[in-house]
Amino acid sequence: MKSIPNYHSYFNSGERKGYSGVATFSKAKPKNQINGFNILKFDTEGRVQRSDFDDFILLNIYFPNGGMSDERLQYKLQFYDAFLTYTNNLRDEGNNLVICGDLNTAHKPIDIARPKENEKVSGFLPIEREWIDKFLSNGYVDTFRMFNDKSEQYTWWSYRTRARDRNVGWRLDYFFVNEEFKDNVIDSYMLSDVMGSDHCPIGLKIDL
Repeated sequence: MKSIPNYHSYFNSGERKGYSGVATFSKAKPKNQINGFNILKFDTEGRVQRSDFDDFILLNIYFPNGGMSDERLQYKLQFYDAFLTYTNNLRDEGNNLVICGDLNTAHKPIDIARPKENEKVSGFLPIEREWIDKFLSNGYVDTFRMFNDKSEQYTWWSYRTRARDRNVGWRLDYFFVNEEFKDNVIDSYMLSDVMGSDHCPIGLKIDL
Protein backbone atom coordinates (compact mmCIF):
# COMPACT_ATOMS: atom_id res chain seq x y z
CA MET A 1 0.00 0.00 0.00
CA LYS A 2 1.20 3.48 -0.85
CA SER A 3 0.52 6.98 0.36
CA ILE A 4 -0.90 9.47 -2.14
CA PRO A 5 0.68 12.93 -2.47
CA ASN A 6 -1.39 15.72 -0.89
CA TYR A 7 -3.55 13.22 1.01
CA HIS A 8 -3.36 11.97 4.56
CA SER A 9 -3.02 8.20 4.17
CA TYR A 10 -4.04 5.56 6.70
CA PHE A 11 -3.83 1.78 6.42
CA ASN A 12 -5.18 -1.19 8.35
CA SER A 13 -3.79 -4.48 7.08
CA GLY A 14 -4.93 -7.94 8.10
CA GLU A 15 -2.45 -10.42 9.51
CA ARG A 16 -3.03 -12.69 6.50
CA LYS A 17 -1.31 -11.00 3.57
CA GLY A 18 -3.43 -10.30 0.49
CA TYR A 19 -6.66 -11.36 2.18
CA SER A 20 -8.20 -8.28 3.74
CA GLY A 21 -7.45 -4.71 4.73
CA VAL A 22 -8.70 -1.15 4.31
CA ALA A 23 -7.14 2.20 3.47
CA THR A 24 -8.40 5.75 3.90
CA PHE A 25 -7.05 8.76 1.99
CA SER A 26 -8.23 12.21 3.05
CA LYS A 27 -7.30 15.75 2.05
CA ALA A 28 -8.55 16.97 5.43
CA LYS A 29 -6.64 15.55 8.37
CA PRO A 30 -8.92 13.68 10.78
CA LYS A 31 -9.00 14.80 14.40
CA ASN A 32 -8.63 11.17 15.36
CA GLN A 33 -7.86 7.93 13.50
CA ILE A 34 -8.58 4.47 14.93
CA ASN A 35 -8.21 0.99 13.47
CA GLY A 36 -10.52 -1.82 14.56
CA PHE A 37 -13.42 -2.46 16.96
CA ASN A 38 -11.08 -3.45 19.80
CA ILE A 39 -12.37 -7.00 19.33
CA LEU A 40 -9.39 -9.26 18.62
CA LYS A 41 -11.04 -11.87 16.39
CA PHE A 42 -12.20 -9.12 14.02
CA ASP A 43 -9.30 -6.72 14.33
CA THR A 44 -6.72 -9.29 13.18
CA GLU A 45 -8.35 -9.16 9.73
CA GLY A 46 -7.89 -5.40 9.35
CA ARG A 47 -11.45 -4.61 8.32
CA VAL A 48 -12.26 -1.40 10.18
CA GLN A 49 -11.06 2.19 10.06
CA ARG A 50 -12.58 5.15 11.89
CA SER A 51 -11.74 8.75 10.98
CA ASP A 52 -13.16 11.54 13.16
CA PHE A 53 -13.92 14.88 11.51
CA ASP A 54 -15.67 17.97 12.88
CA ASP A 55 -19.14 17.14 11.54
CA PHE A 56 -19.14 13.35 11.27
CA ILE A 57 -17.24 10.13 11.82
CA LEU A 58 -16.25 8.23 8.70
CA LEU A 59 -16.28 4.44 9.06
CA ASN A 60 -14.45 2.57 6.30
CA ILE A 61 -15.43 -1.10 6.55
CA TYR A 62 -14.62 -4.25 4.61
CA PHE A 63 -17.26 -6.71 5.79
CA PRO A 64 -16.42 -10.43 5.74
CA ASN A 65 -17.47 -12.82 2.99
CA GLY A 66 -19.50 -15.76 4.30
CA GLY A 67 -19.25 -17.99 1.27
CA MET A 68 -16.33 -20.23 2.11
CA SER A 69 -17.90 -22.22 4.96
CA ASP A 70 -20.61 -22.17 7.60
CA GLU A 71 -17.93 -21.08 10.06
CA ARG A 72 -17.17 -18.02 7.95
CA LEU A 73 -20.87 -17.25 7.56
CA GLN A 74 -21.22 -17.25 11.35
CA TYR A 75 -18.14 -15.04 11.60
CA LYS A 76 -19.70 -12.63 9.10
CA LEU A 77 -22.97 -12.46 11.06
CA GLN A 78 -21.08 -11.93 14.32
CA PHE A 79 -19.12 -9.12 12.67
CA TYR A 80 -22.39 -7.56 11.48
CA ASP A 81 -23.79 -7.58 15.02
CA ALA A 82 -20.58 -6.17 16.52
CA PHE A 83 -20.64 -3.43 13.89
CA LEU A 84 -24.24 -2.46 14.71
CA THR A 85 -23.44 -2.27 18.42
CA TYR A 86 -20.39 -0.14 17.61
CA THR A 87 -22.29 2.31 15.39
CA ASN A 88 -25.20 2.62 17.80
CA ASN A 89 -22.79 3.44 20.62
CA LEU A 90 -21.21 6.17 18.50
CA ARG A 91 -24.62 7.64 17.72
CA ASP A 92 -25.62 7.51 21.38
CA GLU A 93 -22.58 9.72 22.02
CA GLY A 94 -24.08 12.32 19.66
CA ASN A 95 -22.03 11.59 16.53
CA ASN A 96 -23.15 11.65 12.92
CA LEU A 97 -21.86 8.73 10.88
CA VAL A 98 -20.86 8.21 7.25
CA ILE A 99 -20.33 4.50 6.65
CA CYS A 100 -18.79 3.15 3.47
CA GLY A 101 -17.58 -0.20 2.29
CA ASP A 102 -18.14 -3.60 0.76
CA LEU A 103 -21.02 -5.10 2.73
CA ASN A 104 -20.65 -8.44 0.90
CA THR A 105 -24.45 -8.72 0.75
CA ALA A 106 -26.98 -7.57 -1.83
CA HIS A 107 -29.97 -6.25 0.07
CA LYS A 108 -33.00 -6.80 -2.16
CA PRO A 109 -33.85 -8.56 -5.44
CA ILE A 110 -33.38 -5.21 -7.20
CA ASP A 111 -29.74 -5.30 -6.04
CA ILE A 112 -28.76 -8.51 -7.83
CA ALA A 113 -29.09 -9.63 -11.44
CA ARG A 114 -30.25 -13.18 -10.67
CA PRO A 115 -32.02 -13.24 -7.31
CA LYS A 116 -33.79 -16.60 -7.70
CA GLU A 117 -30.60 -18.42 -8.63
CA ASN A 118 -28.74 -16.96 -5.62
CA GLU A 119 -31.25 -17.39 -2.80
CA LYS A 120 -29.04 -20.07 -1.20
CA VAL A 121 -25.73 -18.35 -1.89
CA SER A 122 -23.91 -16.33 0.77
CA GLY A 123 -24.24 -12.69 -0.15
CA PHE A 124 -27.96 -13.07 -0.78
CA LEU A 125 -29.07 -15.43 1.99
CA PRO A 126 -32.26 -14.43 3.82
CA ILE A 127 -30.39 -14.22 7.13
CA GLU A 128 -27.86 -11.78 5.65
CA ARG A 129 -30.50 -9.64 4.00
CA GLU A 130 -32.58 -9.60 7.19
CA TRP A 131 -29.61 -8.13 9.03
CA ILE A 132 -29.57 -5.19 6.59
CA ASP A 133 -33.26 -4.67 7.33
CA LYS A 134 -32.39 -4.67 11.04
CA PHE A 135 -29.54 -2.23 10.49
CA LEU A 136 -31.73 0.23 8.56
CA SER A 137 -34.50 -0.08 11.17
CA ASN A 138 -31.98 1.10 13.76
CA GLY A 139 -31.96 4.50 12.06
CA TYR A 140 -29.58 4.26 9.10
CA VAL A 141 -30.15 5.19 5.46
CA ASP A 142 -28.96 3.50 2.26
CA THR A 143 -27.97 6.73 0.50
CA PHE A 144 -27.93 5.34 -3.05
CA ARG A 145 -31.61 4.48 -2.80
CA MET A 146 -32.39 8.06 -1.77
CA PHE A 147 -31.66 9.05 -5.38
CA ASN A 148 -31.96 5.94 -7.54
CA ASP A 149 -34.67 3.27 -7.40
CA LYS A 150 -33.76 1.59 -10.69
CA SER A 151 -32.77 -2.03 -11.17
CA GLU A 152 -29.57 -3.25 -12.86
CA GLN A 153 -27.43 -0.96 -10.70
CA TYR A 154 -24.47 -3.04 -9.53
CA THR A 155 -21.02 -2.53 -8.01
CA TRP A 156 -19.50 -6.03 -8.36
CA TRP A 157 -19.24 -8.49 -11.24
CA SER A 158 -17.54 -11.88 -11.28
CA TYR A 159 -14.30 -12.01 -13.26
CA ARG A 160 -14.74 -15.72 -13.90
CA THR A 161 -17.78 -15.39 -16.14
CA ARG A 162 -17.01 -11.99 -17.73
CA ALA A 163 -20.20 -10.88 -15.98
CA ARG A 164 -19.43 -7.19 -16.30
CA ASP A 165 -19.75 -7.36 -20.07
CA ARG A 166 -23.34 -8.53 -19.59
CA ASN A 167 -24.01 -6.49 -16.42
CA VAL A 168 -24.78 -9.63 -14.44
CA GLY A 169 -23.81 -8.15 -11.11
CA TRP A 170 -24.48 -7.53 -7.45
CA ARG A 171 -24.78 -4.28 -5.48
CA LEU A 172 -22.42 -5.02 -2.61
CA ASP A 173 -20.90 -1.56 -1.92
CA TYR A 174 -22.79 1.06 0.06
CA PHE A 175 -22.71 4.47 1.65
CA PHE A 176 -24.92 4.68 4.75
CA VAL A 177 -25.57 7.63 7.04
CA ASN A 178 -27.59 7.94 10.21
CA GLU A 179 -31.07 9.35 9.68
CA GLU A 180 -30.22 12.58 11.50
CA PHE A 181 -27.56 13.29 8.87
CA LYS A 182 -29.45 12.35 5.70
CA ASP A 183 -30.47 15.93 4.88
CA ASN A 184 -26.75 16.67 4.43
CA VAL A 185 -26.53 14.14 1.59
CA ILE A 186 -26.56 15.81 -1.84
CA ASP A 187 -25.87 12.77 -4.03
CA SER A 188 -24.92 9.12 -3.86
CA TYR A 189 -23.81 7.40 -7.02
CA MET A 190 -21.84 4.66 -8.78
CA LEU A 191 -18.93 5.07 -11.17
CA SER A 192 -19.67 1.90 -13.10
CA ASP A 193 -17.52 2.92 -16.08
CA VAL A 194 -14.35 2.98 -13.98
CA MET A 195 -12.35 -0.20 -14.53
CA GLY A 196 -9.45 -1.75 -12.63
CA SER A 197 -11.27 -4.08 -10.24
CA ASP A 198 -14.17 -6.51 -10.09
CA HIS A 199 -15.84 -3.74 -8.06
CA CYS A 200 -16.56 -0.23 -9.32
CA PRO A 201 -16.10 2.89 -7.16
CA ILE A 202 -19.07 4.54 -5.48
CA GLY A 203 -19.37 8.16 -4.42
CA LEU A 204 -21.14 10.33 -1.88
CA LYS A 205 -21.54 14.12 -1.83
CA ILE A 206 -22.51 15.84 1.41
CA ASP A 207 -23.17 19.44 2.35
CA LEU A 208 -21.55 20.67 5.55
